[in-house]
Amino acid sequence: MKSPEVDGNKPLGDIIISTETAQRQSNVLNHSVEKEIIILLIHGLLHLIGYDHERERDNKITRKKEEELLKTFDL
Repeated sequence: MKSPEVDGNKPLGDIIISTETAQRQSNVLNHSVEKEIIILLIHGLLHLIGYDHERERDNKITRKKEEELLKTFDL
């Protein structure tokens, strides 16, 4: 999977984050709810611009991009 291209002239979509789910996941993963919300936001943004994780190969690419972006936020 090559990096997706985004048409800058059209809306990408919406990201809806369940704060209840974020709280539950943050408890399980033992980090703050704020960190979990940022993780979910980054994950959602990657989906909107075309990254996917249905196939193992694509999952590795998406996870790598997620990790790069999380480092940007020092997470």
